Amino acid sequence: MIQLKVIIPVYNEEGAIETVIKDWSDHLSKLKIDFKIYTYNDGSKDNTSKILHDLEKKYSSLVVVDKANSGHGPTILKGYKDNLDATWLFQVDSDNELKASEFEKFWKEKENYDFLIGERIHRESPLARIITTQISRMVVKLFYGGKVTDVNTPFRLMRVSAFKEHLQKIPDDTFAPNLIVSGLASSKNMRVKQFTVTHHDRETGEVSIKKWKLFKAAFKSFLQTIKFRFS
Repeated sequence: MIQLKVIIPVYNEEGAIETVIKDWSDHLSKLKIDFKIYTYNDGSKDNTSKILHDLEKKYSSLVVVDKANSGHGPTILKGYKDNLDATWLFQVDSDNELKASEFEKFWKEKENYDFLIGERIHRESPLARIITTQISRMVVKLFYGGKVTDVNTPFRLMRVSAFKEHLQKIPDDTFAPNLIVSGLASSKNMRVKQFTVTHHDRETGEVSIKKWKLFKAAFKSFLQTIKFRFS
């Protein structure tokens, strides 16, 4: 069984994705981990797919999955469900806002925990995202428990044996599955470790959901998160 599978959802990240793949491949190789990086290209409309397939020829550890666009959350969830044959799953985004250099401290501490998660610091976000982040935290704490602070952070290391049964039950169209994953860590009394990770400003591309669309999407995710708790 492979030690680690890294799940990276990708959408229109032609400016950042080569740097992201290189950095993660280099850092994980230095740690002498038996790993694979799975990029899920969520119907990108730019040159992301071509860049990824060129990189796949260069890096033997890279696996590129092209899929029809379904959104960030469902793409993450597909990545989880497709790769439950590893010992550990790690999810990170493709925008390079969280760096591979932060991962080593997670890997060193993993044996005593089921869920190791990065709490983002130095994060400067629009007011709309700050509001939805705070509400997300309150929803998860109220309905699942408060073991995890940054409930939707895209920097999470999961012991597959602890999450496997639960991940398979999350509906495929869940908008923000990481809220549920964070909640499960609390409600199932898993061993949780939180580290701070430095958030860096996006240098390329742009966020796909803004302003009122963000609030609409957030409301949907809150309802799904609450519904799953009682399912």
